[in-house]
Amino acid sequence: MAETADETLKVEITGSLALVTLARPKALNALTQHMRTKLSERLWAAARDPQVYAVAIQSESPRAFSSGSDVREVIGLARAEMEAGLKTFADEYSLNWQCECFSKPTVPLINGMVMGGGVGISQYGTHRVAGEGYSFAMPETLIGLFPDVGVCHVFARLPDHVGIYLGLTGRSIGRADAYALGLVTHCIDQAEFEAIKAALADTWPVDTVLDERHKDPGEGALLPYRELIDRCFSAPSVEEIVARLEAVQGVHRDWAGELVANLRHRSPLALKVTHRHIRDSKARDLRETLRADYRIATRFLEANGDFYEGVRAALIDKDGAPRWTPARLEDVTDAMVAAYFAPLGARDLALPTREDMQKARA
Repeated sequence: MAETADETLKVEITGSLALVTLARPKALNALTQHMRTKLSERLWAAARDPQVYAVAIQSESPRAFSSGSDVREVIGLARAEMEAGLKTFADEYSLNWQCECFSKPTVPLINGMVMGGGVGISQYGTHRVAGEGYSFAMPETLIGLFPDVGVCHVFARLPDHVGIYLGLTGRSIGRADAYALGLVTHCIDQAEFEAIKAALADTWPVDTVLDERHKDPGEGALLPYRELIDRCFSAPSVEEIVARLEAVQGVHRDWAGELVANLRHRSPLALKVTHRHIRDSKARDLRETLRADYRIATRFLEANGDFYEGVRAALIDKDGAPRWTPARLEDVTDAMVAAYFAPLGARDLALPTREDMQKARA
């Protein structure tokens, strides 16, 4: 049977639990404009429903919670009508802010990969549960974009410059590293997810339900590299980060070399924009970061450059051979980067304050 829009995101009320199911498994739950709109509507409804105690978000796919936003849809909409493409970004960042301001317990049950837009609908929940197959990544620089959905606000606050490492390289981490970094609040195997939902439907306190099932995931795979990451990714420029990685000797030389090859395959413009965005976001709150996201995303979409080329190479033609402009880090000037952060004037994204969001819920 052909997939219909209404089938890609399902919502049911069970007792005191509003259960949201991402149901686009063939596309690894890549979020469409319809899915974001429906999720926003259901969150408003749940906020106003006195019967709803908590919201849980789960996936039908055994492989992914969500592989991110459907960037092919964004590109297609922008090519047909630029305003329609820009609206997808505006709506997505507004939804991320809505998730942050949502006043009831939210419990994403994450197993499999969570990337991009999937991070945006799960990272700002009051609780974040990682199953044994959890894998986090923000790989946007590979498609000529930048880590958006407000995540640079999160990356800027991670220790040892791990946020800059994750944002530039797009490398994935498992639940042990995510727990150590605070990206998830609990590590609970997927076999327990049904019991969690049943308890929340019966209005059991969320902390009790999750705390008694949490298992220490042990040391993360990044731990042996944390000092090296801090030394290299604290550099003031992307060029210097690459130079420091190239200078690594000893036991971690091969690992550092793999990172250099990884970075050289990504959009130089996207890398430099990402580097500045994460560093700048340390002084921004989430709302301000999302507003900056929209400015940057608008420039990437309107430029008809690396974002389109990255999507073509990775997701459409799948040749893995993007032709970036500029092609070298050295050719991306500070002025080029600064242009992506300039205010949009009347077109800037308008996000209500947290207080206004709370009033709108009433």
